[in-house]
Amino acid sequence: MAASGAEGLCGQALLGAVPGAPRCPHGPALLFVKTSQGREEGRRFYACSACRDRKDCNFFQWEDEKVSETRLAAREEYNRNHQPSFTHRQNVERYKNFVQLPLSKRRFCQECQQLLLPAEWEKHSDHQFLCDISTSQLKSPSQLLCPLENKKANAQYLFTDRSCQFLLDLIIDLGFRRVLSVGTPRLHEMIQSNASQEEDFRVRSLLLDIDFRYSQFYTEDEFCHYNMFNHYFFGGEAAHETCRKFLHQDNGERVIMVTDPPFGGLVEALASSFKKLMAMWKDTEEEGPNNQEMPMFWIFPYFFESRILEFFPSFSMMDYQVDYDNHALYKHGKTGRRQSPVRIFTNLTPRMIALPAEEGYRFCTICQRYVSSGNQHCEICNSCTSKDGRRWKHCVLCKKCVKPSWFHCNVCNCCALQTHTCEKADAGCFVCGKAGHKRSACPSLSRTRTACQADKKQRQKILKRVKTGICKRSAMKHAIFFRKKVKNKKKKDTILLAGT
Repeated sequence: MAASGAEGLCGQALLGAVPGAPRCPHGPALLFVKTSQGREEGRRFYACSACRDRKDCNFFQWEDEKVSETRLAAREEYNRNHQPSFTHRQNVERYKNFVQLPLSKRRFCQECQQLLLPAEWEKHSDHQFLCDISTSQLKSPSQLLCPLENKKANAQYLFTDRSCQFLLDLIIDLGFRRVLSVGTPRLHEMIQSNASQEEDFRVRSLLLDIDFRYSQFYTEDEFCHYNMFNHYFFGGEAAHETCRKFLHQDNGERVIMVTDPPFGGLVEALASSFKKLMAMWKDTEEEGPNNQEMPMFWIFPYFFESRILEFFPSFSMMDYQVDYDNHALYKHGKTGRRQSPVRIFTNLTPRMIALPAEEGYRFCTICQRYVSSGNQHCEICNSCTSKDGRRWKHCVLCKKCVKPSWFHCNVCNCCALQTHTCEKADAGCFVCGKAGHKRSACPSLSRTRTACQADKKQRQKILKRVKTGICKRSAMKHAIFFRKKVKNKKKKDTILLAGT
């Protein structure tokens, strides 16, 4: 596996999920290995599958570590205490009671993010409430709940209505009738809302999400508490069977998986889980279309294209820009580098994915796919090469198209920004030249800065002395010249007086 981008003298690489792995509140931990410069193998350890930041989940255990019975018991107790207050089934019953209440008695605790029954008001008396919760609000829980914002574990950047409606229209046009919504709560609720309002609406959805708060609004056949980083169903075998049955309806036909993972998550961990979901779909008793890959939309930034294709070679990237309501940068309609970098990766035939002409997308007859208006076909590459919506230019030396702001650097022998530094990261630290760490983590950085500052002061002193010396010499020359000039003038005046 590729390294996960750890900082400092040591890195870490993901080995994946292994049987019998210890557990944290987010399910089975993943196995990693520490990597060091100049060493073939490092020490293996377990860490939380969902949280890469120890502040969010501090679980850590060496693979060869012997854990005492006391510590194991404490860990089990800790995991139990960090589970939701109610089970999914209890939340379903609570919801039934909640919707029977008159509007004036429907309250939602904003601090606990929980629907409240009248008997629970006193317990939450010092919290902030939302009152008079309407039926339409209950059908749009993603707008009622506060989005989680951990970018690496459970970031909830929610689709705008534009992107959500486009995805749903595309799914319907392609003939799909069931959507496995993995981490896409807004798409799921749009499908659920349409199904409840339109009798002839045939699309159904099953939401798999790590955010257990959605269990307050959906039944056990509509929502499964799921960790997409380790393919873990918190509801156990019952939830796993719910997902399997959903995928196997109609012999597995007309079902598509749509997933929108946190952008800071490990691609290899996500790919492993998605392959397991695909295998669950493919594992049917009857032979048929399940010999192929399960249709899928993976929504992710375009700069992860090479990583996604590493695990799913059959995938291709569409030019459609997916945007989000609660993300400051990922907005449609902005220009240049401000455009949303989020795209749709799919194993469906590209020409089948029709993009809206009213937004400037057009069909390239050579590439046989829809592209953005700024994505011009390169005759040398024989492809529409732009990734970010701008028109890219072909570099003869690099033998590929590059961003319009890039220029070929003869030192680096590749294209880059004009302001780039020609030193390459793989040559080692920019400060000390040693491999294994970056400039920001260099142990000699402070010494180097001190030395540079000392050198600078020394140069300033020398320069000051030089300038002082030059000024003195100049003043002396000027004084000598002035004295000579005065002396010559006096001599001249004396001669003139003598002559008269």
